[in-house]
Amino acid sequence: MTEPTPQLPHAPLPAYYQDEADHARYVRRMFDETAIDYDRIERAMALGSGGWYRRQALQRAGLKPGDKVVDVGIGTGLVARQACAVIGDTGRLIGVDPSPGMLAQVNVPGAELRAGRAEALPCTDGEADFLSFGYAFRHVSDVDAALHEFHRVLRPGGRLLILEISQPAGRLSRALVKFYMRRVVPTLARVVARERGSAELWRYYWDTIESCIPPTQILEAMERAGFLQVRRYTELGIFSEYTAVRP
Repeated sequence: MTEPTPQLPHAPLPAYYQDEADHARYVRRMFDETAIDYDRIERAMALGSGGWYRRQALQRAGLKPGDKVVDVGIGTGLVARQACAVIGDTGRLIGVDPSPGMLAQVNVPGAELRAGRAEALPCTDGEADFLSFGYAFRHVSDVDAALHEFHRVLRPGGRLLILEISQPAGRLSRALVKFYMRRVVPTLARVVARERGSAELWRYYWDTIESCIPPTQILEAMERAGFLQVRRYTELGIFSEYTAVRP
């Protein structure tokens, strides 16, 4: 019996890597090398509003005090810090990431950190009340495998939040966002970063946004994985919040 073909989040990008095995190595290397700069560039790019938005998105998705959260792709902890502010002392947060460099930069008191990939989470069945996946959907190697893992790790009634950046619908809006992400942000990165690769990482960010499968396919994949109440909410036409409940 043949294995199903992995559902990639975007077409291969030969300017950065040659095949899917090289893709995984490239992403890990880039995040390892640029982790020290990540928070500094994000603050400059979001004009300091990123934390407020992430907390609002978590609350819109149903995160509440006392929840046990698995934050996949924790990175440096940008989403996790806001989740901890919501769940409080009675909650618990587990952060998962494949990048040792990113995990070394996490500063989230009380968080339990685990090395692992979205497609093979180091978590037990039904371990989480809430699972968050912040701005890392474009970096997985198999959309369906990752979503099935999210379904497995959530308890019945558990809630899922996937945060992503999507292309705006209008041509002018797309052009403006592309100019900002592809030109302005890498320039900012060169100014404030310590690592040379940080500017390349943010150029890669836009290229994956531009190539990513459309929101309708993401919603369909969530339904294929067995989720219910699958929805997409957008802010400013570019910040997508995909939410769902495990039955």
